[in-house]
Amino acid sequence: MTHDNLPAPGAPDIDIARAAVIRPIVSLAETTLGIPPENLVPYGHFKAKLSFDYITSRADKPNGKLVLVTAVTPTPAGEGKTTTSVGLTDGLNRIGLKSMVCLREPSLGPVFGMKGGAAGGGRAQVIPMEDINLHFNGDFHAITSAHALISAMLDNHLQWDNALNIDPRRISWRRVVDMNDRALRNITIGMGGPTDGVVREDGFDITVASEIMAIFCLATDLKDLQTRIGNIIIAETYTKTPVTVRDLGADGAVTVLLKDAFQPNLVQTIEQNLAFIHGGPFANIAHGCNSVVATQAALKLADVVVTEAGFGADLGAEKFLNIKCRQTGMRPDALVLVCTVRAMKMQGGVKKTKLARENVDAVRDGCVNLQRHIQNMKKFGFDPVVALNHFIHDTLAEIDAVRAACEAENVDMVIARHWAEGGAGAEDLARAVKARLDAPKPNLTLTYADTETLTEKVRKVAQEIYRAKDITVSKDAAAAFNSIEKMGFGHLPICIAKTQSSFSTDPKKLGATFDHIVEVRGATLNAGAGFVVAICGTILRMPGLPRHPAALNIGLDEDGKITGLA
Repeated sequence: MTHDNLPAPGAPDIDIARAAVIRPIVSLAETTLGIPPENLVPYGHFKAKLSFDYITSRADKPNGKLVLVTAVTPTPAGEGKTTTSVGLTDGLNRIGLKSMVCLREPSLGPVFGMKGGAAGGGRAQVIPMEDINLHFNGDFHAITSAHALISAMLDNHLQWDNALNIDPRRISWRRVVDMNDRALRNITIGMGGPTDGVVREDGFDITVASEIMAIFCLATDLKDLQTRIGNIIIAETYTKTPVTVRDLGADGAVTVLLKDAFQPNLVQTIEQNLAFIHGGPFANIAHGCNSVVATQAALKLADVVVTEAGFGADLGAEKFLNIKCRQTGMRPDALVLVCTVRAMKMQGGVKKTKLARENVDAVRDGCVNLQRHIQNMKKFGFDPVVALNHFIHDTLAEIDAVRAACEAENVDMVIARHWAEGGAGAEDLARAVKARLDAPKPNLTLTYADTETLTEKVRKVAQEIYRAKDITVSKDAAAAFNSIEKMGFGHLPICIAKTQSSFSTDPKKLGATFDHIVEVRGATLNAGAGFVVAICGTILRMPGLPRHPAALNIGLDEDGKITGLA
């Protein structure tokens, strides 16, 4: 496919996406993957959900190969993990491999906050970009409503005699909304009088931090979805007995609210290659992967499936491997590690305003971050392909510095120009990935065993992946770990909630920190999702808007078209 109809590279992403030739999704799915039209639920002309009947009918089909895309520690300069995932998929299709990409859905919080959209960039995007970045097919609204139903039924239960003997002081279930709103982090509800509910402290997290979101992305079918929802522990009684959503009688109704949303969403790339976009937990406060049902469906439809894990490899990839792979038995066949010269400069101490200037020494200094991630992925059993996401200001000397860092770790580095050239610019990367896929499948080595204590699991990740000297566990965290283990959940994996900006818990420590201390200050049990969240350092499950949020730039022009959506 040519890009003759597209604006020149560097034009706003929204202009490029609008200029792309987009095919009706039903006919595209039928002609490229043989999906019968009756197995798609169209949401307009260019989006559809794939029915579970069709997914189930392909259960005996062999799986394709799985490629995991991860990245160096994120900086404000951007690494382009989603862009690379899309570009690689287009590149693989160009060299003759039937490929799909599986991505997470963007949250409205970052879209209107600081990060902006998450549909890729340049000529490596999924479309319709505006729909994907905004309400899309309503999945996040369904998850928010499902979560709210549990909250409403819980407080209604307290209002009407409290037959379960729930202690209002021991309610762990918080409310959620898919927006950055710091004012809602801690609230008091039930004010007004006897008919307005029981007065108690409460608060909001962002929807992507909801356990419903985690379950949505880890459940394998509707039955598993309801079972996991029923297992959610929402409170304790006055005698400290756990109370679940199943005890509340809400698991059936909550599953009904999620039934349609749980079907994977099918869209396309600018080069008309099919993509699943489904689910969207953050990797700094959750497990950072798209839904299991989308990934498994794609593996039955394509020769190669490209999927990404959120933020840097120390967060998203670690959780993909230690949580998603542990629970599902999935095993990546290859791993791509994305970096940029710009990010290496920032890791080397260069300010964002000076990134256009050549600074080989800063790139060389910053590459310790890239090398740390390479070493970590080798611990899991992978020799990653390093994808250098190319920017126009990158110089040959700076690129050579990144290549030298990769050679020192004995891994391949490929320059990828998909942002400017689409799939054609990712063909070299695609061929490097194909070489990995043609080799024997890597043996995945997990960081810790199920039988280890929760404290030891956190210590293993901190020392092996973050290179910490040790961890400190607060009194509250130690009590939570002890309680979780006594309830019989000590075998669960750990989902560490920490800053995405550093290997340490201090976002200002760049590069590749070592011998630091990871402070574990709290822990929560996600019994339905099947993991324990360890809260490390200062991390918020409800972000706030920056001083100048992206929402200030978004609006409609005189023709009713959206402007400012990046």
